[in-house]
Amino acid sequence: MRMTRDEFLRWPHKAITLLGMSGVGKTTLAYKLPQSVWFHYSGDYRIGTKYLAEPILDNIKRQAMQVGFLRDLLRNDSIYIASNITVHNLEPVATFLGKIGRPDLGGLPVEEFKKRQKLHREAEIGAMRDVAEFIEKAQEIYGYDHFINDAGGSVVELDDAKTEAVLAKHTLILYLKADEELEQELVQRAIENPKPLYYQEDFLDRKLAEYLDEHGLSSPSGIVPDDFVRWIFPALVAHRRPKYQALADAHGYTVDARHAEQVRNEKDFLELVAAVLD
Repeated sequence: MRMTRDEFLRWPHKAITLLGMSGVGKTTLAYKLPQSVWFHYSGDYRIGTKYLAEPILDNIKRQAMQVGFLRDLLRNDSIYIASNITVHNLEPVATFLGKIGRPDLGGLPVEEFKKRQKLHREAEIGAMRDVAEFIEKAQEIYGYDHFINDAGGSVVELDDAKTEAVLAKHTLILYLKADEELEQELVQRAIENPKPLYYQEDFLDRKLAEYLDEHGLSSPSGIVPDDFVRWIFPALVAHRRPKYQALADAHGYTVDARHAEQVRNEKDFLELVAAVLD
């Protein structure tokens, strides 16, 4: 969505999508906006509670069934398992995605990993297409004036024109662009706490072959899962960077992530956006 500064400031029901690498500050920025007037939509939360809810539970149950004590209780319906996903706790989604590598270290075979990656892609497409519907719900059912979409870091890798069109038509897209120093901070965090991630399949195939060759491994089954995530993350940042910029250039606007860090409240946020539009 394109508009002038004045059009934005006069916009009675603002709807904004925050775009950028995971950890760049999208969620922190979103929560500077008062929840009394801004409907906070988390793509990752929608993925976990609707589109991947059943696969996530199935994955947890598979693990539980490997424990004799729990297996018997589950089979005779003495206990049940539920996934407690919240906006601030998306760990069940991450554990479902998993990591490639040695099974004794919790790693997944490549075939199973790719299966889960495809399910995540379909789920993210669904969650982002739901944005238009939730903008209406936020106003008509819940009485919110404005809408903020905290999109996942992998949204630019969906390669789905319809999803991109929905976001462009119904929201003003803001790309929080990290400078070189901030990108290095993101990489350092990934090294310290490697998390499951989504990868485009062709990118994953290239980097996986490169990793195996570089480390003298004959098969992905020999990969230490966390080591691979640490190794691939800088390449993932570089891979996504031009994709974020291309989407912002085509349909939205670019905001310096360091400037976004200075936002303290809704007034600061609106001034930041207006300055970009100006």
